[in-house]
Amino acid sequence: MNVVFFVVGALTLAGGIGVWSLGNVFGRSNTTRENMRLGATILFAVATMALVAGWLLTGTGVDRGEALKTGGLAGGAVVALYALWLNDRRRRVDEERKGLEKARQDLESERAEHDRKRAADERFLRAVELLGADADQVRVGALHALAGLARGRPEYTQDVLDVICSYLRRPFDHYRHAARRGETTQGMDRAEADRWLQVRLTAQRLIADLLPDADSPDPKEYDLDLHGATLEYFDVSGKVIGQLRARELNLYESNSFHHCEFRKHAWFTGSRSWGRLYAHDTTFHQKSWFSRFTAHDFVDFANTAFHGDTKFASSTWDDGVSFRDAVFDRNVDFTEATFSGDLDLRVSGDGLTGRTIGMTVSLHHRNHLPPGWRVDTSRDEERGLVRS
Repeated sequence: MNVVFFVVGALTLAGGIGVWSLGNVFGRSNTTRENMRLGATILFAVATMALVAGWLLTGTGVDRGEALKTGGLAGGAVVALYALWLNDRRRRVDEERKGLEKARQDLESERAEHDRKRAADERFLRAVELLGADADQVRVGALHALAGLARGRPEYTQDVLDVICSYLRRPFDHYRHAARRGETTQGMDRAEADRWLQVRLTAQRLIADLLPDADSPDPKEYDLDLHGATLEYFDVSGKVIGQLRARELNLYESNSFHHCEFRKHAWFTGSRSWGRLYAHDTTFHQKSWFSRFTAHDFVDFANTAFHGDTKFASSTWDDGVSFRDAVFDRNVDFTEATFSGDLDLRVSGDGLTGRTIGMTVSLHHRNHLPPGWRVDTSRDEERGLVRS
């Protein structure tokens, strides 16, 4: 009887091996291969049951029923192992399919992002082209298109600000500006000047709209290049600015930089202001350069913090200037600075140190100087030389 079990086991084992091999070699579809593998597994289970039962029956005093039951459990274990292998294989196939699906979705997302970026680039270039249009309303529309692009795609914000600043750097004069400078306005086309002024005022407002507020959490820094620009009623109060290049700037009417935060250098070298300039409660984290600055109207630096190197050398102030409660972390340079109106240098802290070589103030206006500073009135009845 034992021999019969061994013979059946050997034959079914060989048959299982043969069916498994044939399924791997000649199975043309996944279904066919799975069916042949299932058949081979059944043969393996039968072979295992027969071999185990035959091996157990070789002993003496072994119950045939118990031997068959044990062989059946061994055969069932083979089927269970096949089921586990099949589940693991299906799991790996599902993972591979999900990986391929994710790769396809990523590729589609990259393609869509590429298309959006290309559309945004085309929109940007088209808007820049329209800034050169002859009609003022077309230029206003181009400016709003650029601002809309920056709002929709923040990575374009610096580029948009650069373009708008370059537009404001274009040569421009207005009959009101000429009058403030004491020049004749004859021959100026006032209607055309007013039209282009409105375009420029729109550009200024859009710059302020695109800059982040100083009280916003973790605001991004954007640089402004306004070198040689002409501005009127420019208001970026309460904004965060990275670096400001405002050399040779022309400011008319009233302009506001108060409550601003300049994270990088601020250059006002050689600039001119024919109106009031409000820069109170402002923070300059790095250099603040006002060398050769000329102000024909009141300038307010009250409560402003100058944390970096600060320079007012060779500057001219025809009206009042207030530094009341300002903070200077470093020596300030007032070399050859001329103050012709009221001057308030009652800064915050224990006092102020700086270079005052050639610094003069008007003897006919109120001058509040830091402790230890005095005015030498021995040389001129109109102007006094400041000694620190």
